[in-house]
Amino acid sequence: MSDQIKHECGIAILRLLKPLSYYQEKYGTWRYGINKLYLLMEKQHNRGQDGAGVLGLKIDMEPGVKYMSRKRSVSSTPIIDCFNEIYSSIDLNLKKNPDKLSDSEWAKNNLDFASELYLGHLRYGTFGKNNVELVHPVLRTSNWRTKTLALAGNFNLTNVDELFKYLIEFGQHPKEYSDTVTALELIGLFIEEENQKLFREYKNKGHKNKEISGLIEKNIDLAKVLRESTQNWDGGYVMGGVIGHGDSFIVRDPWGIRPAYYYSDDEIFVATSERPVIQTALNVFTEDVKEVEPGAAIIVRKNGEIIHQMIRLPEKKSPCSFERIYFSRGTDFDIYNERKNLGELLVPEILKEINYDFEHSVFSFIPNTAETAFYGMLKGLETYLNEYKQNEIKNKSGKLSDAELKTLLELRPRVEKIAVKDAKMRTFITQDEDRNELVEHVYDITYGTITKNTDNLVIIDDSIVRGTTLRQSILKILDRLHPKKIVIVSSAPQIRYPDCYGIDMAKIGDFVAFQAAIDLLKKNNKQKIIDDTYKQCKSQQNLPKEDIVNYVSNIYKEFTPEQISEEIAIIIKNKCINAEVAVIFQSVENLHKACPNNHGDWYFTGIYPTPGGNKVVNTSFINFYENKNERAY
Repeated sequence: MSDQIKHECGIAILRLLKPLSYYQEKYGTWRYGINKLYLLMEKQHNRGQDGAGVLGLKIDMEPGVKYMSRKRSVSSTPIIDCFNEIYSSIDLNLKKNPDKLSDSEWAKNNLDFASELYLGHLRYGTFGKNNVELVHPVLRTSNWRTKTLALAGNFNLTNVDELFKYLIEFGQHPKEYSDTVTALELIGLFIEEENQKLFREYKNKGHKNKEISGLIEKNIDLAKVLRESTQNWDGGYVMGGVIGHGDSFIVRDPWGIRPAYYYSDDEIFVATSERPVIQTALNVFTEDVKEVEPGAAIIVRKNGEIIHQMIRLPEKKSPCSFERIYFSRGTDFDIYNERKNLGELLVPEILKEINYDFEHSVFSFIPNTAETAFYGMLKGLETYLNEYKQNEIKNKSGKLSDAELKTLLELRPRVEKIAVKDAKMRTFITQDEDRNELVEHVYDITYGTITKNTDNLVIIDDSIVRGTTLRQSILKILDRLHPKKIVIVSSAPQIRYPDCYGIDMAKIGDFVAFQAAIDLLKKNNKQKIIDDTYKQCKSQQNLPKEDIVNYVSNIYKEFTPEQISEEIAIIIKNKCINAEVAVIFQSVENLHKACPNNHGDWYFTGIYPTPGGNKVVNTSFINFYENKNERAY
């Protein structure tokens, strides 16, 4: 993605199902768990670079002994920063006690993070400042272990206002207004309610307080807690949680918007945001890693029992298709093939745009994350050429000279490495407020790859969101090669509507597709459609989210996707660009064909899986019309 947007966070839960001594004996180290957690987090580095947090919990520690440790960082290398501190502390203590190097029992009693249960988080900040207090896991502590909660999530809730109001009406005084605090307090509230209910039951049966604490640990109903606390949540979420006595859970939204996968055997339980992460860290097969079902929770009890519970009634499954197009690592078997399919399905439109002229067309990709779609595009181009060659040979049987046959057989797509990203330059300029000139040098180009004023240059990207980077830098850079025509190809459809389930795309006025539609309406004297849409949105501003309709879709109805693409080409073409510029987008139909099991496409279609989505798009359009530079939720 050439435009920088921030998006889904990553989580990792790891529970060792055997004593630390087991891993010392079998794997030669009691650090087996923390070592695996590092791998699980590092392999999800793509999911969060604003911060990282690690929590370790020791099970069955004596009163007065520290049983929970946490490290969080917002440094430029947060994962390394966290684990450097963890390992440095461990090594320093072992240096003072060299005879305890392999003593797992001593380690558990004396060293932070010598634990059986771990919770890790990688943060992409979509709201608020980037300070360490915003980094998960977040804590709600108590002297009662069964009331102590650590929470880490990949989520956005659209109805924080409603949930926040519920907490206030219940009598609470939340310390801040955010979805993280609201989620933490809601789950914490029902944990307290469950504790209180069980306490009364056991007290009435004559048990002493100390006995009751142990009974609550054995019998606390986390499924009930999660069912009650999440029943009114609207949004996409995967939550990982740890209770102080040793129970843990992962819970997924009923629409399956945010991804979650898990693996378990007799030694370990692991859950993460992406499947190949578990495969790599634990060296297991694709089929061994399962998906957490929408609306389900997996609870790992203190005693190691793994319980699968349906927490909310599953809705129509709508996994985020952006995970497949861009956000998730492309090492997943299914995602890799889906991205190739996305590239291949664009070939018919690309061929029309270059007038089937392979001799004078060069194909490449920007940025590196578009490489897999590029391979798919090449496959499609080669398939077309093979069919073309076959037909030419059939139709001209016996009439082709050796030279003509040789030329025909040698015809293939011209592929070049056109642009190379300068990572150091990018790091430098992101710190510079006044960087318009420097931004043109984010990429180096390979000179001599294009025949000046003759060749078409076809560049594939994952998606085009705002078009800002294309307009300000990439097209200028590519134009230095003096192509006749630059064709920008997006493996994703036009992004027309805001996201509210995890991606930092909340302002509809930022989207170049929306800007193009507005420009076309104004050019065609259809300002009335814009005004009427505003009135319709404004009229439902105070309605319950369940009653709000997405009238913003009217903005796009007057024009075909091709007309909007043509207008986008006009918008992104800087006046100094000499080459002709064209833009091709994936169709929604082909997106569904390429990613058959992930139809969460609200940013393309405006069809939101939850009522809160319509509320967000409604607010976002009002903000645009009233010229308010505000988030819509």
